[in-house]
Amino acid sequence: MSPSQDVIRKLTPVLTKRWLSPEAWRLDTYEKLDGYLALRKALKAHPDDLIALIKDSGLRGRGGAGFPTGLKWAFIPQNDGKPHYLVVNADEGEPGTCKDLPLMANDPHSLIEGIIIACYAIRSDRAYVYIRGEAVHAARRLRHAVNEAYAKGYLGQDILGSGFNLDLVIHSGAGAYICGEETALLDSLEGFRGQPRLRPPFPATHGLYACPTVVNNVGTIASVPYIVLGGADWWKSMGTEKSSGPMIYSLSGRIKNPGQFECGLGITLRELIELAGGMQDGHNLKFWTPGGSSTPLLTAEHLDVPLDFESVAAAGSILGTTATQIFSDQDCPVYATYRWLEFYHHESCGKCTPCREGNYWMVRTYRRILSGEGTHADLDTLLDTCDNLLGRSFCGLGDGATSPVTSSLKYFKQDYLNYIEGRTAPVLSAKQLVGAH
Repeated sequence: MSPSQDVIRKLTPVLTKRWLSPEAWRLDTYEKLDGYLALRKALKAHPDDLIALIKDSGLRGRGGAGFPTGLKWAFIPQNDGKPHYLVVNADEGEPGTCKDLPLMANDPHSLIEGIIIACYAIRSDRAYVYIRGEAVHAARRLRHAVNEAYAKGYLGQDILGSGFNLDLVIHSGAGAYICGEETALLDSLEGFRGQPRLRPPFPATHGLYACPTVVNNVGTIASVPYIVLGGADWWKSMGTEKSSGPMIYSLSGRIKNPGQFECGLGITLRELIELAGGMQDGHNLKFWTPGGSSTPLLTAEHLDVPLDFESVAAAGSILGTTATQIFSDQDCPVYATYRWLEFYHHESCGKCTPCREGNYWMVRTYRRILSGEGTHADLDTLLDTCDNLLGRSFCGLGDGATSPVTSSLKYFKQDYLNYIEGRTAPVLSAKQLVGAH
């Protein structure tokens, strides 16, 4: 199945344009393909003009929240006598998300160049990349690229003779999903246990070491050099009016060719599935996640919803990390939700009671249902537990854990009733039920 010309026109190779170049991760390859031209241009501009440029471009965070990047940079107080820090969140751990790791492995210098420009804009002389501990290959590539950048004068003292200094540290975490939450990440980076902080105060004024800090996702910062080179209007020519630029969509599941697809924001799932070669033979779309398992499920009825921040929200979900997991009529939404909840229960830091206890008991409720021991009252218990979790947790992990539960009950309540009323055979054994009561 070949994609149509209309779909092909929506392909926008910006962040991924170097990925297939021979040895794309090396500095000499990067420099041959416009590498560090944006940095030279940025260092001739006033830092405030760079912040204004990012604001004008409409760039929004690629890590899930979609917060305007230029506005976040502008929150940093100036002339306060404190060090300023940039921290890049590379702790990609959302189930189904896999766009940042290949970016760092295939094109690490685009991230480094974006870091240097961002630090110049917010007047920071020290930056950190907090990378997931299991991402050994990407971390190795990134550290090699940092060494190359130091050797060439792109990092260190008096960068390119501009008088601007910057040191960049690559820090590997220990594989905790909670450290993808920005304040838990900051605590971990400081050497403490990774747990979310109570806010306010916010990282913009009291971040790393209680100093003004910008925390941005890998994809967000890697977009910066392209905006500096191409301009705000060029960036806004892709995507939609309120969701500008290209986005990397991570497609997985019941499709013929899973992988990374970079398109302008606003492409639909129907078009993405067409790009991926269609559904697997014998499978029909039943449900999918637009942005990872912590975003509410959507169904086949939402095939033509534009995948941008506003349209997905209007459909009742969240664009999130654009981790598009695709499930068919041969997959069970009840069992899928159970597996996701096991993940959230395991990854909860335990700091707040709603998340610690709520996920614990929801996992056990799902085990009862999937073992054929569930009752109708269990469905009310699940919704009541979600009500006590949503908006009452220290961070977004608790909120995210409720998303697959409430959305699957909304669209697929009959699947739950089939287990409870005996029409669907149990998929968990009595041994797996131990501790569920």
